[in-house]
Amino acid sequence: MKIRTMDDKDMDAVIGIWLAASKEAHHFIEPGYWEAKQQDMRNVYLPMAETYVLEEMGQPVGFISTVQDYLAALFVHPDHQGKGYGRALLQFVKERSEELKLKVYKDNDNAYRFYCRHGFTVMEEAADEDTGHAEFVMSWSRR
Repeated sequence: MKIRTMDDKDMDAVIGIWLAASKEAHHFIEPGYWEAKQQDMRNVYLPMAETYVLEEMGQPVGFISTVQDYLAALFVHPDHQGKGYGRALLQFVKERSEELKLKVYKDNDNAYRFYCRHGFTVMEEAADEDTGHAEFVMSWSRR
């Protein structure tokens, strides 16, 4: 396992990880929603973020993206979940941060519990602008 800065050649793999993991984790949202967001991920969200990929045997299997102190994305391909890769990616970013904020869908119980286990607390509940689904705004601080 190796974590490194994402480069341009990783883009297709990262989009594939994001799409597969998004469809699985967000079963309560129509899969077509995620498929329609691929170009935004490629052209808007990933370019504006600082992204690190986690490799297994030279292939990206997970990634984490931040925009300043906002944890914008943390995804591990469904075929590689349960191996501690999400924890490793989160720890990698926490070691470089004083505080982090994120949004997680309320119905994404696995992710919500994951973030709670790693010291995040709910600050507020809101509705996602795009989907209308309830989400938690969570934060973590080194202090």
